[in-house]
Amino acid sequence: MRSLLFAVTTDLNYDQRMQRICGSLAQHGYRVTLVGRAWRQSEPLQAQPYKQHRLQCWFTKGKLFYLEFSVRLLLYLVGQRASAWCAIDLDTALPVWLRAWLGGQPFVYDAHELFTEVPEVVARPLVQRAWRWVERFIVPRTALAYTVGPALAGVFETRYGRPFAVIRNISRLMTADTVEPAPTPGGYILYQGTLNVGRGLEALLDAMPHVQGQLVLCGEGDLSAGLRARAEQLGLLASGQVTFRGYVLPNELRTVTRGAAVGIMLLEKQGLSYYYSLANKFFDYLHAGVPQLIVDFPEYRALNDVYDVAEVVALTPEAIAAALNQLLHYAPARYHQLVQNCLQARQVLNWQQEEQHLLQLYAGLWSPSTSTPAVG
Repeated sequence: MRSLLFAVTTDLNYDQRMQRICGSLAQHGYRVTLVGRAWRQSEPLQAQPYKQHRLQCWFTKGKLFYLEFSVRLLLYLVGQRASAWCAIDLDTALPVWLRAWLGGQPFVYDAHELFTEVPEVVARPLVQRAWRWVERFIVPRTALAYTVGPALAGVFETRYGRPFAVIRNISRLMTADTVEPAPTPGGYILYQGTLNVGRGLEALLDAMPHVQGQLVLCGEGDLSAGLRARAEQLGLLASGQVTFRGYVLPNELRTVTRGAAVGIMLLEKQGLSYYYSLANKFFDYLHAGVPQLIVDFPEYRALNDVYDVAEVVALTPEAIAAALNQLLHYAPARYHQLVQNCLQARQVLNWQQEEQHLLQLYAGLWSPSTSTPAVG
């Protein structure tokens, strides 16, 4: 039996992409281990069909965190055995590559994002330069590389002249989705995801005093305290118009999403990673039959041109408020059309289809025609 080890810096309970990838591989005959990070607020690990391990770290962010995590990860990996080793994003790449090199085994790179172009890195030129060096070192040494969407794959291929496969971060089609009633405009507005820079959340909160509806935010992040303070200053917390739910486990989050009327998928162009992204929340809303607001970025525009499941808006409080009020109160025919389009699109855009590409990629790691590049 082939064994695979994946490494992330996330809390394993909330990383739905890795739960799908590791779950699919485990269910198709691979022995899978997923290594992540323990946060101070981490809940006990949820049961999964693969092995899970968390690394405890003293530091929680910044250079000291990445240094400590890399050392702890490498020490853990040295005692493990695997047929192939997979790094998720650049922040796990160096220790995972080194372990693969020491064992003479395939090294896999799964780029959830264009790490050198996320807002937190773009804003700090010296930090960006360091991560770009890591990227230039890592990508040419991969036996297999893939990312979340065609646009990001194109960026990597242009930079490094090597193919990048695409495994989209698509929701699994659940039985419950097919029996739940379709959403109605009477539900709440939902944002699910990290509360970080560049997510359009400030503009969203500024729009809410002019919106006839309630907003629920599920997630935490670097902006958690600032966004709560902003909502309080706007009177949105006292009125109950905005609710911060904090971290929500995936099973519960699916229920929350099915109760929403409109989903929020807004990003600012702060680096190429966001501009070329294809986030899982786009598919989560779609699978729940929930129309959403999106920005005019390439991947979302391309899918929406085909399936028409969202309204494209400018990232201003005025435009956001107008679009939300229109969907919630003044355009029932358009709202119903978007719901029906979501229900049809999820029959095509689902993990059951996407995982077939994933299984083909990993089967090809050991095929006679696959040649592992030099890792030195």
